[in-house]
Amino acid sequence: MTSRTRTKIPTPADPYERREPLPSPLPKSAGGDPAAAARVRVILESPSYRVASEDIDFLASDSVRGLRLQMDYLKPELLLRASNVFKTIVVFGSSRICEPAEARRRVEAARAAVLSGGGGGEDARRLAIAERVLDNSRYYDIARAFGRMVAEENARSGDGQTLIMTGGGPGIMEAANRGAFDAKAKTIGLNISLMREQFPNPYVSPELCFNFHYFAMRKLHFLQRAMALVAFPGGYGTLDELFEILTLSQTRKIRPMPIVLRRRAPLAKGGQFRLLGRRRGHRRRGSRAVLVRRDRRRHLGRHPEMGARETGTVRLGELTLTSGCSSARRPR
Repeated sequence: MTSRTRTKIPTPADPYERREPLPSPLPKSAGGDPAAAARVRVILESPSYRVASEDIDFLASDSVRGLRLQMDYLKPELLLRASNVFKTIVVFGSSRICEPAEARRRVEAARAAVLSGGGGGEDARRLAIAERVLDNSRYYDIARAFGRMVAEENARSGDGQTLIMTGGGPGIMEAANRGAFDAKAKTIGLNISLMREQFPNPYVSPELCFNFHYFAMRKLHFLQRAMALVAFPGGYGTLDELFEILTLSQTRKIRPMPIVLRRRAPLAKGGQFRLLGRRRGHRRRGSRAVLVRRDRRRHLGRHPEMGARETGTVRLGELTLTSGCSSARRPR
């Protein structure tokens, strides 16, 4: 019987360390070319040698704008999915409306400046602005109460997935986030990088506070999970967001949703949606329901009707909002 010689199996190589280094990591000997080391340093410091994902200048270039748009969308999207955020109620409004106590302090300071300065034009102008802000400061309390009400009804419903979403800044945005924070609920803020430095309000959940570069991606996230929109008094930003949603709803690019204008919100008083009226030929029959249903009640939380997306109504526990319109499609 022939005996076999057993072959010895070598020990597997280390996956990270080599006994002998590859030639590429070895620096060139100075004896062969004294200037070689300096030239290698120049190559290593050249922008072209940077890894693409770590090259800030490359990532900020015009040619890579498409990739930046994708990343601006994708990072918040993945984090929202990870937090199981599926439905939101979006609140828009002025960043300059502060809480009543702070508004009163500003009025008192402005009055003191007017008295000490002899009632000069600039001091009088600042006092007038401070008094208008004080008059509007009640909306801070209303937005805060609404945010708390949504959070409490959300908790009561057992769903736990319908969260308040704002632009993450001060004013009305802070108030709505703060109301949800008061109820110990998670709350979302979509901040935006601007030329002047700004900070998110302190009531947004840290894991759900995002900073966007592109307004377009921010607006997409406002709408992607929105069940309803509530607009308070605001400026150009509020108008921009409001009319974009109205246009998308009217054209059925998105499924129409409840859109509530708090009294004195943009166009709810001075602008009058009659200016967009069918009689003037600016819109067709049936568009009115898509536009807006104004809040005529004393308290926003008592506004009827927020229920099934198919009918333009959203219900959250006992809280309901409606737009009185039906529709069609999710945002894409």
